[in-house]
Amino acid sequence: MEFFKIFYEAFFLIFSFDPDLYEIIFLSIKTSCLATLIGSFFGIITAYLLVVYEFKFKDFIIIILNSLMGIPPVVVGLIVYFIFSSQGPLGVLSLIFTPHAMIIAQIIIIYPIISSLVRELFESFWLNYKDTFNAYNIFGVGLLYTFVKNSYFFILTILLSGFGRVISEVGAVMIVGGNIEHYTRVMTTSISLETSVGNLGKAMSLGIILLIITMIINGIVFKFNVG
Repeated sequence: MEFFKIFYEAFFLIFSFDPDLYEIIFLSIKTSCLATLIGSFFGIITAYLLVVYEFKFKDFIIIILNSLMGIPPVVVGLIVYFIFSSQGPLGVLSLIFTPHAMIIAQIIIIYPIISSLVRELFESFWLNYKDTFNAYNIFGVGLLYTFVKNSYFFILTILLSGFGRVISEVGAVMIVGGNIEHYTRVMTTSISLETSVGNLGKAMSLGIILLIITMIINGIVFKFNVG
């Protein structure tokens, strides 16, 4: 009976549009979307530079980015915390325990994933059409626009995968955000907190929403891959 009671409470919170619950959900979506957009912008630019231009330490940078794809999020959180804490080099900015610090940590997590995967995609595109672009002297924005226009299904798949990674992340945002109520509390950190204090109904409601979001993302990715 306790099992069904927990699910009843969870669905009641969801369909009663509990303001505290949806505040947490919207903050999670907002921070993850911003991190994905910013990380994707710099990731795509990095991929372009690594493919089109030859420069010293290029191979080393590629190796580092590929290695950082699997960096533990808690390590990212620890690094960001040390940088922006009161004793850190950028402590004067007072960003620790704010949504901005959470977004920065998420950008660091998603950036190497986006840049590495898009680089592989762009490298294949560049090898196939390099002579054409050189013949028409198309570089910079024109080249990037053509690449994105012709590969947007694959790029969107990569971006959605990255978004799924950061919205389900808990370690880094817990460290740099502090899980402050009505300020930095997101779905993953709230699930951890509510479970630890025995508020399983609210934890389950957030878990269901997070699962639905993840399923939607995976569904879209699968559709693009099949299509």
